[in-house]
Amino acid sequence: MKLRTDCGMENGTMAAIQCTLRHHHNDYNSGASSHMYGSSTNNQRIESWWSIFRKGRCQFWMELLADLRDARHFNGSHEHQCLLRYCFADVIQRDLDECVRLWNNHRIRPSRTASCPGGVANELYYLPHRFDSRDFGFNIEQSELDAFPEAHLTRVPFGDPNMQEYLDFAMEHNHLRKPEYWQSSTELYLKLRQIAEL
Repeated sequence: MKLRTDCGMENGTMAAIQCTLRHHHNDYNSGASSHMYGSSTNNQRIESWWSIFRKGRCQFWMELLADLRDARHFNGSHEHQCLLRYCFADVIQRDLDECVRLWNNHRIRPSRTASCPGGVANELYYLPHRFDSRDFGFNIEQSELDAFPEAHLTRVPFGDPNMQEYLDFAMEHNHLRKPEYWQSSTELYLKLRQIAEL
């Protein structure tokens, strides 16, 4: 299977990664043949999915965060970014997890023009033999992943360990709870911003 991307710098990076990870395989689409450039008109299904995802999930969050900015509650500073992640990351992650669960358990209609049969997405992926197919994945050795420095970066969930420690302290000291919904995330953001005088 080839990876197809639109032209652009980030896609050039994707092409390099794809070709690097497939350089030692021996199939028809290995090495330099594992990637091809093309226009997004050839990716109508994924383009359609991104459109659905934006309308059904992303647009709400984009507008909510834009409202915070427009009301001058967010100025783009490092501290504001850390605070935003601290208050919204878990709630947004739960929303994304729900989206993944729903998408992977939906039924795909069979198509005469597609080589993929109909069925539930998770079943098609995990049980390909049921659909007269096979797993098209390739094993990648850890040593190959080690060639990418990004694989070794340790990420602080909220962007800054000092800010995280301070916000944890402020939460405990002010008897605040982690939010479960977008409303409580917004309230917590405004409250902590006031406490921290950001």
